[in-house]
Amino acid sequence: MLSENIKAIRKSKGLSQQELAVKLNVVRQTVSKWEQGLSVPDSDMLISLSEVLEIPVSTLLGETVVETEVDRLKAISEKLEIINLQLAQRKITRRKMIRWLLIALCAIITIGFAALGIVNSPYLGWDYSDPETAVLGVAFHSFEWLFVRVAPILFLAAIVGIVLTFKKE
Repeated sequence: MLSENIKAIRKSKGLSQQELAVKLNVVRQTVSKWEQGLSVPDSDMLISLSEVLEIPVSTLLGETVVETEVDRLKAISEKLEIINLQLAQRKITRRKMIRWLLIALCAIITIGFAALGIVNSPYLGWDYSDPETAVLGVAFHSFEWLFVRVAPILFLAAIVGIVLTFKKE
């Protein structure tokens, strides 16, 4: 670990083994042995090495660098930004889905009114003396009565909903 760290940090600083050896007042072969793991610097030399490479001794020895508070805040803000974008996309998708459902409701209501207009209430001419025909006629009449009363309100509410889903895009 120490050998790899010395080599990696030396290279990241743009120093050759010879340049590092000169700064530490040792021979190049000593630096080479440290980097190959054949020997280790003593405690005084570790301090000198950390000063020359401008890093803490703990980093040389392989201690993991603790993230700074700024890095953590930046990571959190990036995650929050991604979450906000996902939530915005989900909201847009939900708005579009609601809009298309309301458009489908308007189409169904329009088709229903067209069908009722074409059929022209044929049950009104039925013979209601037969109980089965009477029940079926009352059921058709109840559906038509309820549809004619409720559908216009639903249609207007759907139109308002469609207009509101186009807002803020």
